[in-house]
Amino acid sequence: MELDEKKYLYLLFILPLVVLLFLYNLYWKRKKQREFGDLDAIKRLSPEKSTFKPTFKLVIILLALAGLILGLVNPKIGTKMETVKREGIDIVFAMDISKSMLAEDIAPSRLEKSKQIVSQIINQLGNDRIGIVAYAGSAFPVLPITTDYSVAKMFLQSMNTGMVSSQGTSLDEAIKLSATYFDDKSKTSKLLILISDGEDHSEGAQAAAEEANKQGMRIITIGIGTEKGGTIPLKRNGIVESYQRDNNDQVVVTKLNRASLEAIAKATKGGYVNGNNTKEVLEYIKSTLDKIQKTEFESTQMADFQSQFQWFLGIAFGLLFLDFFLLERKTNWVSKLNLFNEEK
Repeated sequence: MELDEKKYLYLLFILPLVVLLFLYNLYWKRKKQREFGDLDAIKRLSPEKSTFKPTFKLVIILLALAGLILGLVNPKIGTKMETVKREGIDIVFAMDISKSMLAEDIAPSRLEKSKQIVSQIINQLGNDRIGIVAYAGSAFPVLPITTDYSVAKMFLQSMNTGMVSSQGTSLDEAIKLSATYFDDKSKTSKLLILISDGEDHSEGAQAAAEEANKQGMRIITIGIGTEKGGTIPLKRNGIVESYQRDNNDQVVVTKLNRASLEAIAKATKGGYVNGNNTKEVLEYIKSTLDKIQKTEFESTQMADFQSQFQWFLGIAFGLLFLDFFLLERKTNWVSKLNLFNEEK
């Protein structure tokens, strides 16, 4: 059995509190009755009042509360076991989040276009494992290798140019960090999908790609932007206030550097694709993945659990319904049996 929401188990502490309140209320009533007069005389004034039913009602309330709490906890019972085998490859997405990716020569912007492309690539994956790296002047890990695509998309959408303080575009750092995501001892195929406008402000990208090739990595580069280029808007609350300027106070025009991205891909026998056409990118990635050998990288036992909360809620509401019609007066046929010594 598995408990879906264990945090609600703390509500079970309410049950002893209800019992204490009941006992205190009983004590308070007896005390007031003694102050009013003789207890036997008071009983004779209300001969139809049951001394058993208040306790019975308390038990019903406690069982109903317990049922409601267990319904919130949602116990699950496994109905079958099955072996799940996954065959796929390991894929790391390296996302360029430098300020040049804010250029809007590609609508809505280079960065948003990159997010859309990666999200749609993830949508067409099967059992592949994925990870995410972000880079600008330096690279840093965003999401380790995982099969949880929904989490990957959540991290993807949160990425922005403010995540890294050092600006520029360091493609070599992105490749080196991405290489650490892959297990050297694993025979699983390794693919790096690098998304960038290709403006590399560091040296060594070619060397990093060649080293990645020695480690069995293949790199696909996706170029985002136009060769004509575009300016970098600086916005506040969605409104353009100015444009990025260089040290000479000239407006910066950032252009797609296709050559550098093609050279990186070629060094690993990978490929380059222009990211301006999303459909073309998706077709290219799908075609490439179909040609890459898949490896069985996970085999696990999984239980198919079914929720049981409805039974507990049904019992709880049934007991509450019963309590609503259960009066604190004697029931005639129970009174005749005198099961609880309610008559002298």
